[in-house]
Amino acid sequence: MASSPYVTAEGYALLNQELTERWARRRDVVKALSAAAAEGDRSENAEYIYRKKELREIDRRIRYLQKRLPDLKVVDEAPDNQSQIFFAAWVTVETEAGDEKEYRIVGPDEIDASKGYISIDSPLARQLLGKTLDDEVVIEVAGQKKVYFVLAIRYS
Repeated sequence: MASSPYVTAEGYALLNQELTERWARRRDVVKALSAAAAEGDRSENAEYIYRKKELREIDRRIRYLQKRLPDLKVVDEAPDNQSQIFFAAWVTVETEAGDEKEYRIVGPDEIDASKGYISIDSPLARQLLGKTLDDEVVIEVAGQKKVYFVLAIRYS
């Protein structure tokens, strides 16, 4: 399944910033690689081997960002009906055990578990979309059913 093309305005800005930073880092790595290459035998030159690997990783990410950014659709306006869960919503849910968790539904390029950002393509987000306060959501994870109750919805 292809990932959703949606991104928040903040997420788009961060991806653009990452691309700029990767280009700057690439220049530094190329300089370090040239210096390491000038040291002679490249087959046993740890610095050269490390910098080549680092350059490949940077180039791979740059290629991905250059291909992905033009295809993204920035969603920067809250929906008219803010009592319903849509993309970019902050959703507070309660588990059957009584634990409260807050998630923000974002694009797949913005996922960050430490911030509570979940992908719109995730099973939980797919079930939450379109729901309203006090709705119940059931998802199956590793053969077990998990039930969530929608406690709050907000857009920031």
